[in-house]
Amino acid sequence: MTVSSTKLRENVYALLDEVLKTGNPLEVERKGRKLLIIPQKPISKLERLTTRPSIKGDPEDLVHLDWSEEWKP
Repeated sequence: MTVSSTKLRENVYALLDEVLKTGNPLEVERKGRKLLIIPQKPISKLERLTTRPSIKGDPEDLVHLDWSEEWKP
């Protein structure tokens, strides 16, 4: 959809809500040039995770550790 800058000014919130609702970009014409308003894709929580160091070696070795010396009354 293409609108003039005057039309955008009159209905800015309604037009922006429509872009968010439909996902369709909005073209705004100003002084013979066009600007494009595009909804940004949300970044998922998984994409924001940072990589952390992990277990090196066989995880089964951790299951069979003897902690009896550490558990003194």
